[in-house]
Amino acid sequence: MSSDATPPARPATLEDVARVAGVSRATVSRVINGAASVDPALRRAVERAVDATRYVPNRAARSLVTRRTDSVALVVSESRDLTVSSPFVGRMFSDPHFGRVVSGLLEVLRPAGVQLMLMLADDDASCDRLVGYLRQGHVDGVVLISQHAADPLPELLAASCLPAVLAGRPSRPDLPIGSVDVDQAAGAALAADHLMARGRRRVGTITGPLDMPSGRNRLDGFTAAAARNGLGDVVSVEGDFTQGGGAVAMTALLQRRPDLDGVFIASDLMALGALPVLHRSGRSVPDDVAVVGFDDSSAALACEPQLTTVRQPVEAMAAEMARSLLARINDPQQPAHSRVFDPELVVRRSS
Repeated sequence: MSSDATPPARPATLEDVARVAGVSRATVSRVINGAASVDPALRRAVERAVDATRYVPNRAARSLVTRRTDSVALVVSESRDLTVSSPFVGRMFSDPHFGRVVSGLLEVLRPAGVQLMLMLADDDASCDRLVGYLRQGHVDGVVLISQHAADPLPELLAASCLPAVLAGRPSRPDLPIGSVDVDQAAGAALAADHLMARGRRRVGTITGPLDMPSGRNRLDGFTAAAARNGLGDVVSVEGDFTQGGGAVAMTALLQRRPDLDGVFIASDLMALGALPVLHRSGRSVPDDVAVVGFDDSSAALACEPQLTTVRQPVEAMAAEMARSLLARINDPQQPAHSRVFDPELVVRRSS
């Protein structure tokens, strides 16, 4: 990359960005438009040059030609009948997972000059309004965080032909919508194998909501791996992916399994609520009870002791969602793209 990064007096052009990045104008154009095939090193060079030159695409001129809005919607869907003042909104913004998704999306969308709009769908009426708004062409595409298997939005978006990508796999495998996910069951199996390797035989799990694919897949992956290790007696209590829900679920789990010596908690945020319950009950972690979470979020480091957890690369997954969506926007004839990331076990002091 050239050292000549002084912003020009006039508005920067694609040629200015290309000169500073040391690449061709065509490469700059491909990065700006979100092409997925650009070499990562070249992409980073162009993104640095965009910042250095303060390049701003002429979106007004482009929209007259392309009929695009240069904006995409991040739709967070919750199927239960909740009001805007309900815990749904507070839960969404307090969950570290949501912030990591936004960060990963912006990493790709901002250099491409694409705005991100947050939209919520938390009941049937808001879902209907949302679909009507999207169909009127106010955005070029949708990233959908859908919380429950019965959510109608994935199917409605697929039927609308609006470019869309789903965070997590769709409940219907034949649904023509792009998706990005981590291998949930494999991640939970890593947790089970780790607990068994630590000699834990009286294990339990605090699941996520079982009407959510991620909650069900993590439970199935954990119990299947435990059975492969010769342990069929796994006590489970359903949680809700919140810190408070983790505390309630851990209280119930100790009542059902007072001799518990190992527990898989299906989110770090629930573990943050569950660990103080273990401490108050007189259990030492990890001596009496080994604990493994899921996500590797900031909540894992806030736990005492710091949490062994299954890492899902949320920022990388969100960036992949953004690249996939931009590719569909640029070429609507592309087939829906799906990708599943591998999980990783991060061992800390809780196990």
